[in-house]
Amino acid sequence: MSIRYVAAAAAIVLLSGCSLKQAGLNRMASALAASSAVYDSDNDPEFVRAAAPSTLKTIEMLLSQSPNHTDLLLTACSGFTQYAYGFLHVESALQRGNPTAARELRDRAGRMYQRARAYCLRGLAVNHPRITQQSIVADPEVLSLTTAQDVPFLYWTGAAWGAELSLADDQLQRVGELVAVRALLARAKALDETWQQGAIHEALIAIDGLPKLLGGSPEAARADFNRAIELSQGRSVFAYLAMAMTLPEGAERRKLLEQAVAIDVQKSPVRRLTNLIAQRYAKALLTAAR
Repeated sequence: MSIRYVAAAAAIVLLSGCSLKQAGLNRMASALAASSAVYDSDNDPEFVRAAAPSTLKTIEMLLSQSPNHTDLLLTACSGFTQYAYGFLHVESALQRGNPTAARELRDRAGRMYQRARAYCLRGLAVNHPRITQQSIVADPEVLSLTTAQDVPFLYWTGAAWGAELSLADDQLQRVGELVAVRALLARAKALDETWQQGAIHEALIAIDGLPKLLGGSPEAARADFNRAIELSQGRSVFAYLAMAMTLPEGAERRKLLEQAVAIDVQKSPVRRLTNLIAQRYAKALLTAAR
């Protein structure tokens, strides 16, 4: 057997091994990406709270082997955002009698949102290398490079970034970043405003509901809310909650919170977990207002 033949055979074995490894990674990535849908429909937030960290850590381990795998990046991007909101951010708001615990939870949520944003931006950069955190802040027009295929990344980048800013102590010094968040969500809306039954409009309620000094508009927030309700067929607890939180204490705010609590979460299985978490927050706000 010639040396050339042996070398060629060895190369084929090595390449096959690499291909099999990548195929295994792809199968596992697809399974983990699908797991997010299983979590979304779960009716036990405490069970998901316990299970999610190990899933997210597994995703990070796989990304260390396949750093440009877009399905894994999107799952990490969305997963860390949802975990930060559902089990840290909301929990911090419920710790009214324990400011130390509330601060610790807010700090953890902020770090998780930052981690999520990093994965989101990596995902966008796979197909659009010019899109970075710095380029979006410097010139939001760079997002014109994106297509309808990028809508999930645009949404989750905006959601993670906006949520982290909402917890920041130096919001006024980071107005440029707020412009970037608005641009991400506006681009997602322009490409597919119906995505995920109005999720983009739900996120925009909070952004447009900010004070006018920060670029907010009560009229725009109201329009976002109405469209979110239309697209979700009135089944999004988060839409009612987000709109209520843009308003001062009063009858309208209370009515929106009561509507949020009254929604039957079983009628929308795909958003059952999110609705349950949002209802918990709405109930706590109603109790605190009494």
